[in-house]
Amino acid sequence: MTGTSTLILGAHDVEALLGLDDCIDAVERAFALHAAGESLGPSVAGLTAPDGSFHMKTAGLALDGRRYVAAKTNANFPGNPRRAGLPTIQGVVALFDADDGRLLALMDSIVITSARTGAASAVAARHLARPESRIVTVFGAGEQGGIQIRALARVLPLERVHLVDRDEARAARLARRLTAELGVAVAVAADPQAALAGSDVCVTCTTATRALLFREQVRPGTFVAAVGADNPHKQEIDPHLLAASTVVVDVLDSCAAYGDLHHALASGVMTREQVHAELADVVSGRRPGRTSAEEIVVFDSTGTALEDVAAAVVTYTKAVAVGDGLTVDLGARR
Repeated sequence: MTGTSTLILGAHDVEALLGLDDCIDAVERAFALHAAGESLGPSVAGLTAPDGSFHMKTAGLALDGRRYVAAKTNANFPGNPRRAGLPTIQGVVALFDADDGRLLALMDSIVITSARTGAASAVAARHLARPESRIVTVFGAGEQGGIQIRALARVLPLERVHLVDRDEARAARLARRLTAELGVAVAVAADPQAALAGSDVCVTCTTATRALLFREQVRPGTFVAAVGADNPHKQEIDPHLLAASTVVVDVLDSCAAYGDLHHALASGVMTREQVHAELADVVSGRRPGRTSAEEIVVFDSTGTALEDVAAAVVTYTKAVAVGDGLTVDLGARR
């Protein structure tokens, strides 16, 4: 690649390049670097359109002697599949050299967003779940549900996964696929309450706008990863469950504005000061993670561009090494 060339990577390119194990390691390193002051941002902006919305997330990291900034723009148009046969979410990640501003790459954002969201839950579970955790209940059997299970299987000794979804046929298809892929017993939960009563970990990755997980459903010692609420209208976790738990967030300001924490603060059952830590504090050792086998720990995750830039750098570095993607010159002609 020349000094002014830009690498273009489509969804299939990103999927082939970004392995989940590498993504987990990169996301964990990103939080550690953020705690050490080796980051820029993160920052968030957004706007609404007549039939959807856009959000923009940016962050920078210093990695292996080089500084990068990633800017991700995603469009969310829920009516697309019915109206135009288009995906609900479409987007792009722009990766820059933070020292001179060169645009290094443009890549499809959907695989990156999905993988880094699962990776963040895996990093949190590595530090906040009981190490012997073997049984998981997952609310949501869409694409993210599958990623969450695959990511958790890399950091915990999983033996059984219960799936809860309004679309039981979709959940059954995912269960069959993951059972064969992971060698873990994955099945649709016939009784979600009974599944939760025997679970060590619970993941919520839905589009719910009302709480679906309550204090009385969660047994002592459970680790909960709440990843579905990424705008003020979404909600998965009852505020009283948050108030009774040790709460760790990916980024405090974002979770206070957009996550399940937002609803706990708005209802008055919690204050920002009662949040135990950001994930970066736990990963770096500045704050303890789990302190007892009996405490319930909730990880509230709205998604941060720290994760996006980490995943984008892995993808870009591998693409350059193997010669993947399309190289173009987007610079002005002189």
